[in-house]
Amino acid sequence: MLVEMKGITKVYPDGTVANNDVAFELRKGEIHAIVGENGAGKSTLMRILYGLELPTSGQINLNGRPVRIQSPSQAIKLGIGMVHQNFMLVPAFTIAQNVVFGAEPTRGWFKRVCSKDCVEVVRDLSHRYGLPVDPNRIVDSAPVGMRQRAEILKMLYRGAQILILDEPTQVLAPQEVNELFQGLQLLVKQGASIIFITHKLKEVKEIADRITVMRGGKVVGTLKASEATEEQIARMMVGREVLMSFSRPESRPGKTILETSGLGLVSETGQWVLRDISFDVRAGEVFGIVGVEGNGQSELVEVLTGLRPPTIGTIRIDGRHVSKIHPHSVRNAGVSHIPEDRVKTGLALDASLEENLIGNWYKRKPFRRGPFIDRRQVSRFASEMVKEFDIRSSSTKVAAGTLSGGNMQKLVVARVLSVEHKLLVAAQPTRGVDIGASQFIYERLLRERARGTAVLLITSELSEVMALADRIGVIYNGRLVAILDNREGLTVEELGLYMLGLKSNMGRQPESQTNV
Repeated sequence: MLVEMKGITKVYPDGTVANNDVAFELRKGEIHAIVGENGAGKSTLMRILYGLELPTSGQINLNGRPVRIQSPSQAIKLGIGMVHQNFMLVPAFTIAQNVVFGAEPTRGWFKRVCSKDCVEVVRDLSHRYGLPVDPNRIVDSAPVGMRQRAEILKMLYRGAQILILDEPTQVLAPQEVNELFQGLQLLVKQGASIIFITHKLKEVKEIADRITVMRGGKVVGTLKASEATEEQIARMMVGREVLMSFSRPESRPGKTILETSGLGLVSETGQWVLRDISFDVRAGEVFGIVGVEGNGQSELVEVLTGLRPPTIGTIRIDGRHVSKIHPHSVRNAGVSHIPEDRVKTGLALDASLEENLIGNWYKRKPFRRGPFIDRRQVSRFASEMVKEFDIRSSSTKVAAGTLSGGNMQKLVVARVLSVEHKLLVAAQPTRGVDIGASQFIYERLLRERARGTAVLLITSELSEVMALADRIGVIYNGRLVAILDNREGLTVEELGLYMLGLKSNMGRQPESQTNV
C-alpha cells in the first residue's frame, strides 16, 4: 500500500472534531476519490497528509514506513503534492516562472537563473505529462484550465508522485474537464497516484478507481467506482435517500421585470470588466447566466443589486430606472439577492439566527412596536423560518457562525425569500453545500418561478443551469456571447464552447481574454 492513514483524529481547540478515527488507503497507480458533504472532514484529512495540519492522534505510513509530516515542504520531499481549489499562482508572472518559482534551474558557478531554461523545463514537463500550457503566457491572461494545469506541473516539477487535487474541476468548462481527465490518466500510466476531492458524482464515476465516502468526520465506506451508483454514493454522503432528479414544469413567462441595455463597467484598474450587457428576465421564468468563474459574473451581480454603479448602460426594474441608486432603493424596487459568498456578504456570523433572519426589515411591521423591536414576533417568525427551510440548529438564538455551510446557505435563502419581491437575483446559490441542501434550494427557486417571480440565476455549475433555467445566457470575457432561448437539443458540450469563447450567437466573435 502506497499511503496508509490509520486512526486519524483531529480535534481543534474549540472542541470541533474534524476527523474521528479515520482510516484511508491509497494504492500505487490509482485515482482515489474522496467525497462527502461540506464539513465531512475530507479536506482536513488531506491537509494532514500534506502537512498543513497536524493530527491530534493517528499514524501515517508511506510505502509501509511510518512518517510524521509536519509541513508542506516535508510532504513535497516525500513526493506528496497538493493542488488547492484556490490557485496559488503569482498573477504577474509567466506560467514558466510560476512552475519553477523557488526551485529555478540555474547555470554556472554563480547559480544564474536562465529564463530560457525555465521555459524549456516547463515545456518538456508539459509534453511529458500531457498537460498543455504556454510557458510564456502571463498567468493573469491565461485561461482557467491552463492555470489549473500549471498548478499540477508545479507539483510534478518538484517530484510529486502522489497528487492531491481539491475540487479541481470547480471552475472548468466541460472541454477543460475532459483535457484534465486525459492528463490525469496519463499521469497514472506514468506511475503517479492521485487523490481527487470533489462533490460532482458524475465525475467521480468517470475518473476514479475507488471512492471513499466521508460523513461527519468519519469514513462511511469505500467503494469500487465501477460498481457504485450515483444514488448509492449520495445516500452514503447524506445519510438518507436523495432524489437525483426533479421535474421542472413548463414555464408561463409574463411581463418583463428586469431589462438591461448596454451595461458596461470599468474596474478600479481601468479595465473593462463588463461590456455591452443586454438581456431581459420575465415574470415566471428562470434566466440563467453561466460562465467560467472570473468572466464578469460577480461584477454583474454587484451592478444589478446597486452595490456599484455601471459605467455605462441602463437597468430597469418593472419599467423603473434603477441604474445608479443605493442597494436599499434597489430592494424597495422589488429586488431580492442571494449573495455568492454567504460568509463575507450573506450573514453576520456573530449575530443570532433571529437577527440574521430579520436582516434589513427590522424596522418594518410586524417586527417593530413603536421605537422598539418586538422580540416575541421576531422569535415566532424565526421559528417558522427555521422549520420551513429545515435549518438544523439547537436554537434560533445561537450565532449564525455556528451552523454548517449548508445550513448557513439555507438561512440566507430563508431571509431572502421571506419578503415580497418581483426579481430574485440568485448568485451561486448552492456553492459549497451538500446534495440535500442543493436540491432543497432548487425546489425553492422553482417555487418562486411558479409564483410569478422573475429569477436571475448566475452560476458556474452547468448541471445547475441545465436543471433550472428556461433560457440561458453565457458570459465570457465580460460579454454575453450567447442567449439561448430554445433549450431543445442543448448539450453541456455546446455550452462549454460558448463558455470558452469558441462560439457566439450574438453576431460577433468573442474577444481574447487579454482585451479585458
